[in-house]
Amino acid sequence: MNTLHFTRIRSFRCVLVTLLGAGALLASQVALAEDTRQLATLPPLAQESLRQEMRDNLVAVNEILTLLSTGQLKEAGDVAEQKLGNTARGKNRSLPLEARPGPHMPPAMHALGMEGHTSASAFAAAARAGDRERAWALLPGLTQACMTCHLSWRIR
Repeated sequence: MNTLHFTRIRSFRCVLVTLLGAGALLASQVALAEDTRQLATLPPLAQESLRQEMRDNLVAVNEILTLLSTGQLKEAGDVAEQKLGNTARGKNRSLPLEARPGPHMPPAMHALGMEGHTSASAFAAAARAGDRERAWALLPGLTQACMTCHLSWRIR
């Protein structure tokens, strides 16, 4: 092989090492960046209830998307209403007060949760009615309040 070939390989390696080093530095800076989300101080049992509810919500959103991908619009609406919509409000009501997230949330955080239930019910109504165009238009509303809350608030 000629000298030019080895020079190119060395140059490529230098660029690659530099990029990897820069990427590692950037990743370490991001990891050390301050979390600027607002802290919502909830009792430990309420934190665990909220975390479980968020995991359940992710499962429900995945189920809805799966149903939509197979053309089952009305079924997606049923899941949205039962698991995320206004029907799902108060599902922690039977728990002891210290395990219920809602009463311990700051009002703005709680309002985002209620907005999420309302948006899910709006999607569900359109989907159950077979209004595909409206349901698809309302679909981002299923996660808008979730996204806004997760970007704005933290519980630890």
